[in-house]
Amino acid sequence: MMDLSSDVGGPGLPLLDYKTYAERIFFPGQQIAPLSRQLDLPESRRQTVEQGLQQLNNLLNNRLFLTRFIHTLEAQQGFSQRDRGYVASLLTIALHDKLEYFTEVMKTLLQDLVQQYVAKNPKLMLRRTETVVEKMLTNWMSICLYSFLKEVAGEPLYMLYRAIKYQVDKGPVDAVTGKAKRTLNDSHLLREDIDYSAMTLNVLVKNGVEVQPCPVKILDTDTITQVKDKILDQVYRGAPFSQRPAADSLDLEWRSGQAGHLTLSDEDVTAVVHGRWKRLNTLQHYKVPDGATVALIPRFHSSGVNQVFQTGEKTPMLEGEEEEGLRLWHLVKSSEDPEIPKHRKSSMRERERAKAIPEIYLTRLLSMKGTLQKFVDDVFVAILSTKRPPPIAVRFFFDFLDDMAEKHGIDDPETVHIWKTNSLPLRFWVNILKNPQFVLDVQVTDSIDAVLSVIAQTFIDSCTTSEHKVGRDSPVNKLLYAREIPRYKQLVERYYSDIHSTASGCYQEMNSTLTELSGSFASEMNSLVALHELYKYINKYYDQIIMSLEEDTSGSGVPVVVYLKRERRSCGLIELIDVKNNQRSVFYAQTVGSGPEEKLTNK
Repeated sequence: MMDLSSDVGGPGLPLLDYKTYAERIFFPGQQIAPLSRQLDLPESRRQTVEQGLQQLNNLLNNRLFLTRFIHTLEAQQGFSQRDRGYVASLLTIALHDKLEYFTEVMKTLLQDLVQQYVAKNPKLMLRRTETVVEKMLTNWMSICLYSFLKEVAGEPLYMLYRAIKYQVDKGPVDAVTGKAKRTLNDSHLLREDIDYSAMTLNVLVKNGVEVQPCPVKILDTDTITQVKDKILDQVYRGAPFSQRPAADSLDLEWRSGQAGHLTLSDEDVTAVVHGRWKRLNTLQHYKVPDGATVALIPRFHSSGVNQVFQTGEKTPMLEGEEEEGLRLWHLVKSSEDPEIPKHRKSSMRERERAKAIPEIYLTRLLSMKGTLQKFVDDVFVAILSTKRPPPIAVRFFFDFLDDMAEKHGIDDPETVHIWKTNSLPLRFWVNILKNPQFVLDVQVTDSIDAVLSVIAQTFIDSCTTSEHKVGRDSPVNKLLYAREIPRYKQLVERYYSDIHSTASGCYQEMNSTLTELSGSFASEMNSLVALHELYKYINKYYDQIIMSLEEDTSGSGVPVVVYLKRERRSCGLIELIDVKNNQRSVFYAQTVGSGPEEKLTNK
């Protein structure tokens, strides 16, 4: 495992570019995110629509309008949780070139949120993403911490990912259920004793004109797809996942002697069928010997490079994959899973046995944990160390939370600790720990995901203030990290208190950072598509938005003039709101003259 460091020094970290990173965090799981789309319009209408969207962009720069717009949407019954996250991300893209303004709006909305929670239960604030502003905060943290990931946390995260992958691949992994012999996750543990042997295949790799054999370690119980994946891992070692061919675009050929070429696959006419069960083919099935020579050759209908959006995640095959009424299995038949007792009314002895199972396997989980310990520690320390100054955004935001607590008379340190945990570790870091594919160009298989979930849960447990007590009935992951969690808790406590003592007065520094970030990445944001998507919501809830603006009583009894587009010698919308008489007029106006007496004429 230690030779991973030479890889990191070689081709470098497979860090995602900013646009892909933003796309995966702002729109997780979406096949085509608004950042990758173009505005789909007939040429005859393009100019008019783009002009209109530009005016909408100007309108979003009016804080009164934007906050009313968000609150109005949130008050609608049909505006779902999914819509809230989507609108927040569309606004993030639309305002990405004005991050100072975006931050101010976010703070205004958060002040409203604090007001709501203080009246109910302040400890629950920011716990989930139930409002637009909570997703805005996640996106804001992600924008501000990208350079920290690049310079500080990315490398230990990649090392952890590689170490997990290396360890998981050393033991059998069931291709149908996703369960593995080597894991940290007891619910993903392959509990049966599987006979397996490690083997080395000589893979013929074309290097320019020459064909050279490359040794690759695999297991005789691996399915053919698993073998192809391990070969690709070795041959394309250090290359970003998206730049290597997909396993299903290649065939695995076993070569023996001059004429012996046999194409191996997971399912073919040689597959073993017993009753309604069909077993996936493995190297053992084909009797491929240790040291055999194989080659990966392009399949006739190849799908080319990995086009899988987001992760190239490999979820295991569906357990009930019906094919002519047959069920697929690899290492264990899923219905014979020992975790699920065959009869609910099992005897006391069987129930005791079921309860004791995790303890029997705890040793195996602990050995995996011990091997990964250094890598887990390195990631946690990189995230929570104050040896180098913590990111300015973290100091700025924690200071804002301290101010909010003071303003509302909250003197319970536990509440403020929970707010900080919910806004940074829970909202940002856990997301990254569970999904390294949001930052790195790697493939997260189901068995790697299971291990990362336990590590992410340990990180969450380390950020709580309650004492970490474990007993016989504690979840297995809590037993696994029982000795480490108190140490991690101290790291978190020190991180929060160090920031508290140095945070104040960083507003100016924050603003210049935001200005810099706005300029760096704004060109990569497809703001027109985001504005077009936002317009659909305005259109859908048009009457409610207008009514909400008319009801706004935030004026002081004098007419309020809002300049939506104010350029000398140009046209624009001008909105007059007479708060006293609750009258509102909109003019399409043109400026005349250029001196202090310039007049506005209603066109």
